[in-house]
Amino acid sequence: MRVRIVSVVGTRPQLIKAAALSPALRARHVDLFVDTGQHYDAAMAGSFFAELSLPPPDVSLAVGSGTHAEQTARMLRGVEEVLERERPAAVLVYGDTNSTLAGTLAAVKLGLPVAHVEAGLRSFDRSMPEEINRLVSDHLSSWRFAPTPTAVANLAAEGLREGVELVGDLMQDLAARLSPEVRDPGVLVATPAGPLEPGRYLFATIHRAENREPAAVRAWCRLLSEVARPDRPVVLALHPGTRAAMDRVEASPGPDVRITEPLGYRTSLALQLHAAAVLTDSGGVQREAAWLRVPCLVLRRTTEWIEAVKASAGRMAVIGLDASAARLELERLAPMASTPAMAAERAASLDLQPAGAAEAITAALDR
Repeated sequence: MRVRIVSVVGTRPQLIKAAALSPALRARHVDLFVDTGQHYDAAMAGSFFAELSLPPPDVSLAVGSGTHAEQTARMLRGVEEVLERERPAAVLVYGDTNSTLAGTLAAVKLGLPVAHVEAGLRSFDRSMPEEINRLVSDHLSSWRFAPTPTAVANLAAEGLREGVELVGDLMQDLAARLSPEVRDPGVLVATPAGPLEPGRYLFATIHRAENREPAAVRAWCRLLSEVARPDRPVVLALHPGTRAAMDRVEASPGPDVRITEPLGYRTSLALQLHAAAVLTDSGGVQREAAWLRVPCLVLRRTTEWIEAVKASAGRMAVIGLDASAARLELERLAPMASTPAMAAERAASLDLQPAGAAEAITAALDR
């Protein structure tokens, strides 16, 4: 039986997940797509709709930026209006953002069941806004779609066993679908960072709230400046909020760091695959690096993606913002003399398989 579902998204990672799930979901149900506009600029989210073949949102709230309270309040009001009008059978939320929190709260206040994609992830660090959003959404949801066994165990430890489904990772489904398109190193000729050679650059992304604090900005700028070299630059795809944080403290990572605007999904995937190594605080980029078998330094103290670290065969290290650790790990994981050959072999042998998460989620909602 076809039922009406409202999906709430607002950020680039959520658009990636929605692009993986939407075809399966819309084949069986009516899916009303609500974009809160949490990532409000075209470079951050607008181009993703066309690139990922996502249908345009049915409702755009355009909430823009603001404090956590301001942003969430505007989302709550907008999402509530949609839900009161549509009265769907379920409200689908993704991940751990303010859009996730707003969609969850608006739904449960109206007595509507919530399905949470990426349930059960925990950093065990409640200073992170994302951790609060995850906890609230998991405890209020009816369906809890967990991407990993550790996520299932985390939910069980909190007494959440009903409605829990181990479904795999939606982002792996999409990465598997598009990875054949980025295997050719010819994609590096015309990147926003200029021509690049396989294995002769590092790729970095930094966006989390804790890494926009003044001391953190200075620390990761110093880290990048110490690992970047003229013959192996760092390509830094920079979130607008992170760029603003750098400007406030007048910090610079140095001349061998090539700063670009946020990148399209395929470009980001290609730059990861052919890099000597990846440095990131992004959970999505961390997982993509693991699937692509690229050495990865996680610029955080903790990570929710324990399986990615365990499955990396030692290619992933959680180092925080320790510049000395970064240098040592790059010497171990990505020695200058070896990385061009490593990158070539990695691209030639890439055979990433989908996780089947989209079908598993849709089947669970059918039941």
